[in-house]
Formats: sequence, C-alpha cells, structure tokens
Amino acid sequence: MKRKKLTAILMTAALAGVMVFGCGSNSSDEENTKNTSADAQDEEKEESVELLIAAAASLEYSYEDELIPMFEEENPGITVKGTYDSSGKLQTQIEEGIEADVFMSAATKQMNALVEESLVDKDSVVNLLENKIVLITSVDSGLELSDFTDITKAETIAIGDPASVPVGQYSEEALTNLGLWEEVSAKASFGTNVTEVLNWVAEGSADAGIVYATDAATTDKVKVVAEAPAESLAEPAIYPVGVVTASANKEAAQKFVEFLQSEEAIKVFEEYGFIQYNE
Repeated sequence: MKRKKLTAILMTAALAGVMVFGCGSNSSDEENTKNTSADAQDEEKEESVELLIAAAASLEYSYEDELIPMFEEENPGITVKGTYDSSGKLQTQIEEGIEADVFMSAATKQMNALVEESLVDKDSVVNLLENKIVLITSVDSGLELSDFTDITKAETIAIGDPASVPVGQYSEEALTNLGLWEEVSAKASFGTNVTEVLNWVAEGSADAGIVYATDAATTDKVKVVAEAPAESLAEPAIYPVGVVTASANKEAAQKFVEFLQSEEAIKVFEEYGFIQYNE
C-alpha cells in the first residue's frame, strides 16, 4: 500500500514538473518572439528616412502629383516632403539653416551662390531641365496681343519680383534687352513667386503677366500669347538640382537626385511642359 502511495506521489510530482517546464518553455518562446518583433520594429525605424526637398514653386505639381509618389514606391524606407517657393527665398532659407536635403532651383544663379558658399555639394549639382518664358493673359481677355512685345498694351501687368524670383529676373532681362523694361515696370505688380503671378492673371487682377510655360499649362484660366524671343535672354531658364551640404541623409538625397535624372522621371517632367536640358 505504501509503495503504491509513493509511486502515485512520484508520478504526480513528475507530471507537475513537466507542466511547469512546458509553461516556462512557452513563456520563453513568447518572450523571444516579442523581443524579435521589437528588434525588427526598432531596425525598421532606424532605416526609415524623411527626405526634405526645397524646390522652385513651378515644380510643385510635377513633384507632388507624380514624382514623389513614384520615388516613395520604389524606395519604401524613404518618405519625401516638399517645400515650394521662389528660388531666391529658398536660397535665403538654406543660408539661414533651414533643414533641407535637396535643392532644386528655377535658375542657376541661386544654385551657383549656394555652391560658392559651400552650402550645396558642387559635385552633386546637375543642370536638369529647361523651361520657356511666356506672356499670358486671362482666357477671356479682350486684349488683342499676338507678340511678346505687345505686353506694353496691357494696363496692369504681373511679374515676379526680380529681387528674388527667377522668372522675374528672366522677365526683366528679356524686357530690358527689348527696350521695354522701363515702360512695363512702371505699371507692374511684383509677385513673390511665379504661382502668385499666374493667379493674378487667371483671376483678372492683372491684364497680362510673364510666367513659365509649365505654369501656364497648369490652368485653363489663362492663355499663352507668345514666348520671350530667344535673343532676349543670354541663356535659357535652366533648373539645376543638388544635395544640400548639411543634409543628414546624403545617401538618400543622392538617390533622389539620380531618380530625377531617370528616363521615367524625365518623361513626367516633359508631360508637365519641361524640356530636358542638354548642354
């Protein structure tokens, strides 16, 4: 009888040990799984990059609607956030220390200045695109304009501020070379960026204005009268892009710059009216 009782006690103890061991093993496995999952999440967070792009206002539609989504799809670990304004304002902000990884200007002047100040990596800069300078009126304008020089017939004129807006600088250059700047500037309102100039004409606040061809193509509220004569500009409107020296994400930034040079990206730019620049 004692032997049977002892055997029963031993069997119960052994079973309890197995159960404890089993529970301990499951708990350990669960803990390992949690740790592995946490490590994977931490690694994913470390690999995630937010790329900050400072780009000319005339690039906003092509960037936001097409190019940024395309790039993010091809590079799941990178998200891109764009800031758009006149190239002169963006130049000043970069000089003042704004966080940015890539700068794309609507003129070489601003890019060259930042390169000279060692604020953009010289070796990363690429002259990527070309744009056209055009005279526009509202689509329902009664003005009879057919030539770029007909801008003098308008009573109110919208132009980008030559002090900071590249399209304004091109406008001033073209009109000066055509002998019209003094007359036109006397009745001009100066916009802070090309989008503002476009909107003034589209809304009828100005009889005529000078913008990029790509901006005119973004709305059916304006019509293009004529392009600025080629001889009125020393060089075409060139869009350079480069990596900001202070970028904390230079590898990703360079990847974005290279993406913009790809055949698929150039095709998108061309759909928005840009021309691939060839020196």
